[in-house]
Amino acid sequence: MTRARPLWLLCLLALLAACSAPDPEPSPVRPWRPAVGTAWQWQLDGHVDGRVDVPVYDIDGFENDARTVRRLHRDGRKVICYINAGAWESFRPDRRDFPASVLGRGNGWGGERWLDIRRLDVLRPLMAKRFDMCREKGFDAVEPDLMDGYLNDTGFPLTAADQLAYNRVLAGLAHARGMSVGLKNDLPQIPSLVRDFDFAVNEECAQYGECAALAPFVKAGKAVLHVEYAVAVDDFCARARKLGFSSMRKRLDLGAWRQPC
Repeated sequence: MTRARPLWLLCLLALLAACSAPDPEPSPVRPWRPAVGTAWQWQLDGHVDGRVDVPVYDIDGFENDARTVRRLHRDGRKVICYINAGAWESFRPDRRDFPASVLGRGNGWGGERWLDIRRLDVLRPLMAKRFDMCREKGFDAVEPDLMDGYLNDTGFPLTAADQLAYNRVLAGLAHARGMSVGLKNDLPQIPSLVRDFDFAVNEECAQYGECAALAPFVKAGKAVLHVEYAVAVDDFCARARKLGFSSMRKRLDLGAWRQPC
């Protein structure tokens, strides 16, 4: 005869099970992903202006609520959730969840410090919570920013292998939650990561003569969402259209203003 377990033990076992719960099983339905050449809007600053007539919006995941996502959906838009995956931000509500041991040098933006992406034991659950937030608000996809820390002076001896491992973890977190995910910049690792990501987001490849590196995404039938800040549209749009990119010019503040190709 099996003895009944005391109530305190059952509660402890339930708590441990909750803490160690795996990610959700990947959705059997293929997540939405933007088609090659899809027009888009990227607005990370200010109240989202829903009057831009494009099918895809990329907006800040923390600063916008589920109501905003639903409003964009009602207007026929798909919505991408922007989060910072490579740097700690002093102004985010989860800032105290990041231990000092994973915070590196400043990255040039106020209140931001590079993260030690080697510490998957710390960062994976923190990023999982952020991806959960995106899913719970109804976003269709995720744009994790700063996915190329190994190319920068972070304060940590990061390698290309560290970055590959971290970026693939991020892709897995999105897919497990039924969302698509974009590879932000990190041009040198595109050949290794194009199969893991559903689209690319790039800044200033025309200014630095790097746009050809993004061709594997278009070849794979995956969109390249591209912006320039300093280059005039007359100087990059013809080339961008030929490459099949979804290109526009934006201001650095990433407000509502845009100048599409």
